[in-house]
Amino acid sequence: MNAKPILVTGATGYIGGRLVPQLLAKGYRVRCLVRDPDRLRGRTWENSVEVVAGDVLDPSSLARAFEGCGAAYYLVHSMASGTGSFQERDLVAARNFAEAAAAAHLERIVYLGGLGRRSETLSHHLTSRHEVGDVLRAGSVPATELRAAMIIGSGSASFEILRSLVSRLPVMICPRWVANRSQPIAIQSVLAYLIGCMENPATAGQVFDIGGPEILTYKQMMERFAGILECRRWMLVVPVLTPRLSAYWANLVTPVPASIAFPLIEGLKSETVCEDDRIKDLVAVEPIGFDDAVRLALEEHRQHEVETRWTNASMPAHEGRPIRFDPTIREKTRAKIGSPGLGVSPISPRAPLSR
Repeated sequence: MNAKPILVTGATGYIGGRLVPQLLAKGYRVRCLVRDPDRLRGRTWENSVEVVAGDVLDPSSLARAFEGCGAAYYLVHSMASGTGSFQERDLVAARNFAEAAAAAHLERIVYLGGLGRRSETLSHHLTSRHEVGDVLRAGSVPATELRAAMIIGSGSASFEILRSLVSRLPVMICPRWVANRSQPIAIQSVLAYLIGCMENPATAGQVFDIGGPEILTYKQMMERFAGILECRRWMLVVPVLTPRLSAYWANLVTPVPASIAFPLIEGLKSETVCEDDRIKDLVAVEPIGFDDAVRLALEEHRQHEVETRWTNASMPAHEGRPIRFDPTIREKTRAKIGSPGLGVSPISPRAPLSR
């Protein structure tokens, strides 16, 4: 096994926060690049990793993070409802990262992007994800790009929107593009592909589509989800509900604010289906069907077994603005209280827990 540490960006986010403990469990040394190290406080693995403060938008802060690393995961991106500004910020960040990786003579980069065939109708968010992949692969360090559609896992913003809509609304007014096809994938499979690609040199410099074993429309996903919850839902499809109106509607009935819901919902306008399955010949991952993925996510949700969710991510576009939480979500912190007169000696608090 490579003794060099693996650099993980986006460790405060949903995917990165779940990837780190998986890497540690496999015996890898992990270094996390974060803008604010305090955001990792309370993670069960915080004392098992090296933490370096830095920002992909600040090239001068990256050299120390890359020094001595063998591979790196690029798991950062903006979730904003604007058009030009967040796309340009993503491109600048990717260029900085690629240049720093080259200067440090990194061996590999693994990046998680989004599915969707490029066209004039592809959302700004998915277009930006593709452009970031182009920038990383254009650098001198071999970069592997994985493209995924909706990730089914407790804490994922897309999944939380789906769960909230189905569990709360007996009747839903849906835009016509809920009939577009997608290929959702379980979070467990995403993590397996991320690690498997890093471990297999044959994946270097390539782009792979990753998805679950089923192709479903968003409407079918909601119907299947309702069946798992053993409830009946009625869906009325109308032609006038725009992505922005849909995002504001989602903001009213889910814990995800409109500014984050908009790019996710806008992405539903395009079909996000795998166009090749070459990855299966290089990385062995057990397929998880949609229903099983949902059940796993709901069980994690009930058992409070998830350390990360979409609210953990540090998003530049939303700093300084409060994020409206689902009132049914509880957050807990544990502290060890010292003897009387000796003050309080806090221990590492547990990460926020979902409902």
